[in-house]
Amino acid sequence: MDVSQYLEIFIDESAEHLQTLSDCIMSLENEPDNKDTINEVFRAAHSLKGMAGTMGFKRMQHLTHDMENVFQEVRSDKIAVDSAMIDLLFKCLDALDQYLENVKSSSDEGTEDNEIIIKELNDFIAKANGEAPAAAAPAAEAPAAAPAEEKSEGPEKKFLHLELDDSETAAIEDARKSGNKVYGFTVYIHPECLLKAARAFLVFRAVEDFGQIIVYRPSSQDIEDEKFEFDFSFYVSTNEELDAIVAAAKDVSEISEVVAEEITELPAKEEKPVEAAPAAPAASATPAAPAPVKKDDKKAPAKKDAKPVTNRTVRVDIEKLDALMNQVSELIIAKNSLVSISSQDGGSSSNQGFHEQIEYLERITTNLHESVMKVRMVPIESVVNKFPRMIRDLSRTLGKKMELTMTGEDTELDRTVVDQIGDPLQHLLRNSADHGLETAEVRKERGKPEIGHIFLNAYQEGNNVIIQVGDDGNGIDTEAVKNKAIERGIITAEQAESMSQKEIVNLLFMPSFSMAKKITDISGRGVGLDVVKSGIEALGGDVETRTKLGEGTTFTVRLPLTLAIIQALMVEIRDEKYAIALGSISNIENIPVTDIKYVQAQEVIHLRGSVIPLVRLDKVLDIEPQDDPENLTVVIVKRGDSQAGLVVDNLIGQQEIVIKSLGKYINGNKLISGATILGDGEIAMIIDTNTLI
Repeated sequence: MDVSQYLEIFIDESAEHLQTLSDCIMSLENEPDNKDTINEVFRAAHSLKGMAGTMGFKRMQHLTHDMENVFQEVRSDKIAVDSAMIDLLFKCLDALDQYLENVKSSSDEGTEDNEIIIKELNDFIAKANGEAPAAAAPAAEAPAAAPAEEKSEGPEKKFLHLELDDSETAAIEDARKSGNKVYGFTVYIHPECLLKAARAFLVFRAVEDFGQIIVYRPSSQDIEDEKFEFDFSFYVSTNEELDAIVAAAKDVSEISEVVAEEITELPAKEEKPVEAAPAAPAASATPAAPAPVKKDDKKAPAKKDAKPVTNRTVRVDIEKLDALMNQVSELIIAKNSLVSISSQDGGSSSNQGFHEQIEYLERITTNLHESVMKVRMVPIESVVNKFPRMIRDLSRTLGKKMELTMTGEDTELDRTVVDQIGDPLQHLLRNSADHGLETAEVRKERGKPEIGHIFLNAYQEGNNVIIQVGDDGNGIDTEAVKNKAIERGIITAEQAESMSQKEIVNLLFMPSFSMAKKITDISGRGVGLDVVKSGIEALGGDVETRTKLGEGTTFTVRLPLTLAIIQALMVEIRDEKYAIALGSISNIENIPVTDIKYVQAQEVIHLRGSVIPLVRLDKVLDIEPQDDPENLTVVIVKRGDSQAGLVVDNLIGQQEIVIKSLGKYINGNKLISGATILGDGEIAMIIDTNTLI
């Protein structure tokens, strides 16, 4: 069976189960006796085992099988959850994560058997059964199978006659009257089989090519729920030969034996317990037509219909959403073109209907754009859920007590942004744990709680999502940063004297600048925070730092909600058109030339108590200069707490624009973040105000 078509679903669902396992194991560390959490771990491991087995990933299957066995013992109160077990379970998760990474990169799980982890898991089981750990390792191949072997794996496998109720007897007699033979089957599954219900279902499907199954033991529902050992029985009504049916059943993998015989005499009726009646439900309530009802009952495994909530979501390939977004983008460009044509005819009353249709089209395209954007939006919890586990591990590695608090995990971002924001956030958290927090002894001396506090807060602000990562640790020692920068030759001592605290802190984001006394795997790795800055800026965002020595540091990451379509202000510089994202504009001013002042040879304006530097866009963009008019049109843009005034010639107006990438040919120019096609077919460059500031 070719299962490659299910690979993407397997990867997505396995990632969800692994995250569930990680969350539950973290909870168990605090509440080791919580039965709900223990059952949830068991269910997630069981699901993962089944999925891996279906896909043919045997190593992954065996590891989750042994995890499931350990939790079976925990559920039975034979083993107590302790810190040693939690550590081992996290080792299992890391191994499963690695298998999943291998599957993502090569569609194969790899060759690592993780024998040491499997032995440790089996030692836990051996301990629960009162055996010595050393003896447990060889016998641990399939611990759960041992009891079953006594029942179904004996020296002689024989046909098990069934006790029948009235309805089942009637169904068999009815089959005989129609000229069919009735055969009884007992099927024995290999004791190491991990998907008993699936194997039983395949046997049923093979047998039904020859006839109709009229009696099940246990019931089809119990078989679906795996409420049976390693054998099951059924009666078939057919006019085919017995040998052919037995051969078809034996062809199913992991079936060790099929024993069958023709049923010529029905057993004498005996008093049966009341609960046995539902075992083969009312197919026989209508003896004339027992077969179809039974067939549907058997197929329950295939189409169980009790999931109203999960059916409300659909997995969509991100490439399909990108294609849909491109179509919406083209529609917006076409709409802008129509708006441009309608404005050129002077808006005469004879064209009133035309203008109304354009307004209608504008509403439709805006709504369509918003709908597509909502489909692309995903909560950032898919990224941040792995951080509590990371902080727990760092706490042990660094020997520091720390806790992580997260808020706003349901804040939504464009899928493409969420996929790429994980690494920068992880780097900031590691930085807080390694460089930010002091040791417990130092914290005690400073009158702080022994447990260091790290936080991650996310929230939406206008067209941006803000993510704050910080700690209540030592803060950044700006003097030490300044001295390190002078030592490295990045700045001179004279320059250092005139630098503000903010400018000194920004040195940390320079390539290869690290304050680590030694390079470790935890943070820094010799690359400093420049990877964070470049990763966030590549997404059209920015990062700011606030710090106070002795009190802590907070990094504020600002990200755009989407990277595809934005509201922009169109401006003109000489005869060229440019776009500035509306989200970064605070206001527009008409400034007399006489109001321009100079600070350290830099043009500034004084506006409502703020000193704002001026940026002459014609100079920056290398456009032919011209004499200043009496008044300058200045677009005030902001980035966090910083502002700048962009001098432009004319304002064209607000417009919804589609951002088109410029590709790798002019990748080095960070001043231009992309281009857009205007309604008249012209191309306008989009100015990246973050870089300008």
